[in-house]
Amino acid sequence: MMRISRLAAAALLCSLTAFATSGAVAQDETKPSADLPATKTFGRWTTIIDTLDTGQDAHKTCAASTAFLDGAGNAGSLTLSISSGDALPPDAYPAIMFIVDNKTLPTGNKIAATFGDPGVKVAATVTSNAAAGGRPSWMVDNQPKTSLALLRAMRKVTSLDVVFGKQAVASIPMDGFTKAYRNLGTSCGFATKDVAP
Repeated sequence: MMRISRLAAAALLCSLTAFATSGAVAQDETKPSADLPATKTFGRWTTIIDTLDTGQDAHKTCAASTAFLDGAGNAGSLTLSISSGDALPPDAYPAIMFIVDNKTLPTGNKIAATFGDPGVKVAATVTSNAAAGGRPSWMVDNQPKTSLALLRAMRKVTSLDVVFGKQAVASIPMDGFTKAYRNLGTSCGFATKDVAP
């Protein structure tokens, strides 16, 4: 199950969102000290790899995030998150979360959603969560087949068109997604060929 990923997503969300929305210039790697998470930027995507070492074992939380503006100019972020302690692909895929400063989007459980572009469409459901850092958030219901289809769509499209219910959320550029996803796999120990060959 994705219990660790949901917690990891919440824990890293504020730092990822701040980093992604700060207009950071692309960089190869930033690792100021051994205590801070390692970050890398790939196009419009930033990855953060954080290691929690308890002395008995070490788990990595691997997240990738990109910032965007919706059609009304509201700031948002799209974040993928997984932990090396979770079930890994192909049994389960990274949790996919959207945070958008738009209080008019549908809320609740099992909201119909579509992702893709005119040539690629993936249907899924999303559930709204309590506001993260005061910002509304939505988590894609993480079913392996649906998550795999959505991640493959993210690799194929230039921009991911996102619709919750009948309301368009945003068209999110995917520049750098493939390399960021591969970085998550390398860092957290799972094969990425089914998504990003």
